[in-house]
Amino acid sequence: MNNSPKKTVWSLQDNKRTEDQRNAFKPTGKKPKNKTFQYILVALLVLFVLSFLLLQIYEETLETCITDTFCINSKENVLLYTVYIFSNILIVVLSIVGAYAIGKKLATYIKV
Repeated sequence: MNNSPKKTVWSLQDNKRTEDQRNAFKPTGKKPKNKTFQYILVALLVLFVLSFLLLQIYEETLETCITDTFCINSKENVLLYTVYIFSNILIVVLSIVGAYAIGKKLATYIKV
């Protein structure tokens, strides 16, 4: 007793896709790769290049004595002085990250 006309089903592709095209976006079961290590390496590389550029921007000669007998000069020991600046920036950044981590742990411990 169903006299109503058949309902039209609209399809953008009009069922023209093959089975391979339909299965193209199904999960493969592979776990995505963890790229954290690559991101850290790129961040360290950018920080090292930034240290080198900071040294090139500053035109005056800088001298730093690490011990009583070992001093480095920004014009003669460019790479060594760049490593010195890089290590100082890295110490500051790691101190900020460490303070954040400790603060977060304390906040969960002291939760009011």
